[in-house]
Amino acid sequence: MQREGNLEAPTRHAVDWQNPDFYKESSLFEELERVFDICHGCRRCFNLCQSFPTLFDAVDESDTGELDSVNKSVYWDIVDHCYLCDMCYMTKCPYVPPHPWNLDFPHLMLRAKAVKFKNKKTKLRDKILTSTDTVGTLLGIPVISQVVNAANNNKTLRKITEKVVGVSADAILPKFHTNTLRKRDKTRTAIESAKKVALFATCYGNYNEPEINQDLIKVFEHNGIKVILTQKERCCGMPKLELGDLESVQAAKEANIPILEKLVDQGYDIVAPVPSCVLMFKQELPLLFPDDAAVKKVQQAMFDPFEYLMLRHKEGKLNTEFKQELGTIAYQVSCHLRVQNIGMKTRDILQLIPETKIEAIERCSGHDGTYAIKAETHAASMKIVKPVVNRVKKAEADYYSSDCPMAGHQIENGLGADAAKPTHPMTLLCQAYGI
Repeated sequence: MQREGNLEAPTRHAVDWQNPDFYKESSLFEELERVFDICHGCRRCFNLCQSFPTLFDAVDESDTGELDSVNKSVYWDIVDHCYLCDMCYMTKCPYVPPHPWNLDFPHLMLRAKAVKFKNKKTKLRDKILTSTDTVGTLLGIPVISQVVNAANNNKTLRKITEKVVGVSADAILPKFHTNTLRKRDKTRTAIESAKKVALFATCYGNYNEPEINQDLIKVFEHNGIKVILTQKERCCGMPKLELGDLESVQAAKEANIPILEKLVDQGYDIVAPVPSCVLMFKQELPLLFPDDAAVKKVQQAMFDPFEYLMLRHKEGKLNTEFKQELGTIAYQVSCHLRVQNIGMKTRDILQLIPETKIEAIERCSGHDGTYAIKAETHAASMKIVKPVVNRVKKAEADYYSSDCPMAGHQIENGLGADAAKPTHPMTLLCQAYGI
């Protein structure tokens, strides 16, 4: 008997990406048609991202008003607008497993992206943008970093770059540091403590905003937690996952997991400053490699930083002697944090600070690492972030913030040129502690 919606908690099936049928375009399109037809009849996801309006507009403008007369080329437009945030699966869709229709829109989009990549239809620009290790290393070289950072702030050069490369002239691009986190951390001596974590710095936290990781280390040490950097790391693999380059995801896994597993065996928990990187180890890799015991071990030891601090608080061991109130904070809850199903631990920690009010905003920023900086999707990304920007303005907050630093800058872009910079939650916590 078919039923309308689920009465049970959603479950996630592993991604069968090593099955040859996974890459067959004919079977892919059969599944796209099945799922798109269900989505067309439901339309509960119309306000999440641009994938669904693209689908629904194509159906409404077709000859029959049904999926059968929609040009198949539109299917790829729908795929390109999906950035695998998982919000449709987690918050909207009534037909996810264990419902018999077994609808997993993000995993279907991942499959389509993988087919596109396998068929060599992915743009060179996108391959470069998602090669974060290579880009960070190259653009972190002295002189090169200065030139690139200066060029990124030059409107004329940005317009030329948009025409030649396809990087939006209106997007805020990350700054590249010669003095990376790993260089900055060489002179630090870790405190000794029974409670110890290994910090997976991430590409962004090493090359682009190392100060976030420095603040994380300060806060954790202030709470009696020993922090070391992982011996080394490669990109977590999330950018390549969103590109559909699953073999590169596997290569990143094979580089990172042995190092992290060894740290877990030595008694370390693991934290990372960027929600998408935490999610990669908590969810995506276990779904791609369900039989890998090492992946499972790392998954169980991986924590969001504020999740970890809240666990410390529940044990009665969090330092709550705050020295500075923060007023009102407009806090955007990033999608890749919401998907972890841990609750709003960042909000809960910040609310412990006296005379501090948190306005939580559970809406997507539309950034997704590359979606907001590509010329063809930047406008759509700014449409998605607009409700967040409106909420930040309405809050008249002393600070606005997001656990995802890229989401913070997306909000900054929406607020306009005269807006204050976003302040990361870990930096806010540092300020409250007076450290």
